[in-house]
Amino acid sequence: MTRIAVVQTTSGIDPARNAAALAAAIEEAGVNGAEMVFTPEMSGVLDRDRARAAQSIVREGEDQVLVAVREAATRAGVWVQLGSLALRRHDARYANRSFVIDSQGNIRARYDKMHLFDVDLPSGESWRESAAYVAGDRPVLAATPLGRMGLSICYDMRFPDLYRALSDNGAAILSVPASFTRPTGAAHWHVLLRARAIEAACYVVAAAQSGIHEDGRATFGHSLVVDPWGEVLLDMGEGAGIGYAEIDPDMQREVRARVPALQHRRVIPAPMVIG
Repeated sequence: MTRIAVVQTTSGIDPARNAAALAAAIEEAGVNGAEMVFTPEMSGVLDRDRARAAQSIVREGEDQVLVAVREAATRAGVWVQLGSLALRRHDARYANRSFVIDSQGNIRARYDKMHLFDVDLPSGESWRESAAYVAGDRPVLAATPLGRMGLSICYDMRFPDLYRALSDNGAAILSVPASFTRPTGAAHWHVLLRARAIEAACYVVAAAQSGIHEDGRATFGHSLVVDPWGEVLLDMGEGAGIGYAEIDPDMQREVRARVPALQHRRVIPAPMVIG
């Protein structure tokens, strides 16, 4: 059994404050016996005012939140799945980038969000992630103390082909950091994450933003840990905080033996259309 910590945040518009809060949470999790800590999407800055946010978005090597998290991981002696940061690319556009950081503060893996969220909601909210961000072009798996981890971010969770590629290539755990809106969260968050866990026979860890943020947006919260049978081991509800769960590799092996669906997957050809 391996203990993990999930950090649920209400990130604001000031990277320095967000960095300090993350570092404190990582160190607290280490004191409480966690071997790996998970943080939400956009852990560094959450600001829908693009002009204002642009002042805080820098290149990876200059990002103070990434520096603070790497230093905290080293002090605490824990691994960190840093959900994501908004980072400036070489072409002046942005990447929504996730990191796996080891207990010495080394970056072991990076993943850029592949599916970008463009939508007009009945509530009047409108999101155009592709207006500023460039989508990633490949899935990423990282070796961790929990086993091979498949990386994804938020809206990716709606695309099961991504998780099939990850589980086909040995994923034991899937990370889905998020900043989910309240309407879509209430409708789909739990059912989609449980489905991803069941169909891949993997643990799913989804650290989420929660609450009313400085920029005025409202996020759903309910950071989850789901086991390979689809049972919810942790649901953090609303509000900032730290939750804990136990990951059991033996349980995953038992589930895959009981329902060996991964072994029965087939390449599906294009359908025959009749009529």
